[in-house]
Amino acid sequence: MELSLPGLVMLQMLCLATGYPNGAPTGACEDMTPRHTGVLPQPSPAPYTLLVNTGTFQPGKAITVTISGPEYRGVLLEARTDGSTNALGSWQCTGNPQGAITHANTNLKGESTAYSWIPPDSTSPVYFMATVAQQRAVFWVNVRSAALKRGKPASLGLATEANAGMAKEKPVLLLGICFLMILVLA
Repeated sequence: MELSLPGLVMLQMLCLATGYPNGAPTGACEDMTPRHTGVLPQPSPAPYTLLVNTGTFQPGKAITVTISGPEYRGVLLEARTDGSTNALGSWQCTGNPQGAITHANTNLKGESTAYSWIPPDSTSPVYFMATVAQQRAVFWVNVRSAALKRGKPASLGLATEANAGMAKEKPVLLLGICFLMILVLA
């Protein structure tokens, strides 16, 4: 009996030290802290950046979020507004009504892993918040993206937001292009 007691104690210690290979537990969504027993977040600045494919959002129009930095094994990612810990929107791959997405396994992930977020009908600026884990005992919390503002739906006019800005900044270039087109067509 004495030989099996140390083995049982060691087995119990191993069970307590496990992480969450199938994703973050539900309780982690509010404070973004994994429940990795006995492990604290890294105090150093995160080597990760959250990149988005746009600076504005429109309800229902997907936004791509990628995590730039070293490869990682785990993630908890959600969209929020200032002053709230509630997750917004939904992620295209999960349809999670709470708006949070987490890893399904601990395989290495990198910048080629893109996450697609569907914005809700909100007028408040939105930002993305992540916890990124390189491994069970090495993770960073509160990795934050720049804020996205609600954009206006694109109009069917000739000038879009992008080329209207170009027209204001480079009128001589546009006139030159128009002049060349007239010469070529004449």
